[in-house]
Amino acid sequence: MRKVLNSILFKINSLSILKQITFGFAAVILLASLLLMLPISSRSGQWTPYLTALFTATTSTCVTGLTVVDTYTYWSLFGQIIILLLIQIGGVGFITLAISALTLTKKKIGLRQRLAAKEISGASQVGGIVKITRFIIFGTLLVEAVGSFLLSFCFVPKLGFLKGFYFAVFHSVSAFCNAGIDLMSSFKNGPSLIAFRSDFFFIITIMALIILGGLGFLVWKDVIECKFRFKKFRLQTKIVLVTTFGLILGGALLIYLFENGGRAFGGLSQGDSILSSFFQSVTTRTAGFFSVNLPLLKDSTILIMCVLMFIGGSPGSTSGGIKTTSFAVLFMSIFLVFRKKQNVELFKRRISKDAVYSACCLMMLFFGLIISSCTIISYVDGVPILYCLFECTSAVATVGLSMGITPELSRLSKVILIILMYIGRVGALTMLMTFTKKCEKVESKYIEEKIIVG
Repeated sequence: MRKVLNSILFKINSLSILKQITFGFAAVILLASLLLMLPISSRSGQWTPYLTALFTATTSTCVTGLTVVDTYTYWSLFGQIIILLLIQIGGVGFITLAISALTLTKKKIGLRQRLAAKEISGASQVGGIVKITRFIIFGTLLVEAVGSFLLSFCFVPKLGFLKGFYFAVFHSVSAFCNAGIDLMSSFKNGPSLIAFRSDFFFIITIMALIILGGLGFLVWKDVIECKFRFKKFRLQTKIVLVTTFGLILGGALLIYLFENGGRAFGGLSQGDSILSSFFQSVTTRTAGFFSVNLPLLKDSTILIMCVLMFIGGSPGSTSGGIKTTSFAVLFMSIFLVFRKKQNVELFKRRISKDAVYSACCLMMLFFGLIISSCTIISYVDGVPILYCLFECTSAVATVGLSMGITPELSRLSKVILIILMYIGRVGALTMLMTFTKKCEKVESKYIEEKIIVG
């Protein structure tokens, strides 16, 4: 038995860092799906169909939020705790948690573990990765604890101390990790956060948790170390902050203009309409909560939300999408062409061409995945293409918003969404590099020839 285990460990260690990350997430999902199948995981005490368990394990670990069964009414307390643990593992990263556990036991952390943690956290170098890992863990626990404390003021008066505190912890973790999985069907006043959409304190707390989770751990570190002085921030921090708040304001304005007076905002005051616009702008990019009935939204709003989901959060965060930095680089590339410059420039710094190429590659990979997937789902299940576009974008960007069609989809379509969620969390570029051979950079020896573009 010991020889078998040693052989397995040797094979795992012989894998590349990217393969360890890719297969590590898959292993967590598969193990969790087996646990969720057990009768103890469901309220009915019956075995759960494997596809339902696999879908739930994937959406939890990939911090997406798409569900095929209601989290509160279907899963038992045991099942919900498994889901909560998966959200935490998926949000922080299982390698980050593993390194933190090793530091507590005072065991030596090897180079391969440090490299893996570097890839997960988005750090620029291996040096100091253990300190960064500790910062991520303690920062996460601190923010989630504060969020739980604040949310308990909303839940405890309605549900009692134990259940109210449990709800506060669950939704704090789900919001910070940008999962968007909720237990709100307990209130029977509409799905997700519709029952609380006029509660300013509750909505602002959830928004703050989502934004903090979506900014990225390294951004917090930089902001704290520079004592909130913008001029001293690293370039990535500046890009992330400006792009994030620009998207929040722009998205809120467009949602408000399109939906004010519409069916989705029906019965809301002007103040609640503005609050809902900002909340949807925040949650659409990173989390899966919603405070309005999504199927009642206008087609123009749905398309805007697809764009926001496509962009997503920031590198090294708990969110998905092509990331705010990629969007900023691609957006500034437009001015590069018009001004006939050789490089993209931001905040008096030059962006490397490799970053521009990676952003273009990432955008095309996401675009190809979304278009091909929504075309197949629309054909197989006969669902309107706009709804399929919304669902597929939500899956690959690990957002979790839904038009309510996911539970009714065929098995093939659900498997497609599972694959999209997995690729979105692990990273499209990570997946691509995992299964391609390493190639050295070689300058082309061919003659350059210009072509007409546009």
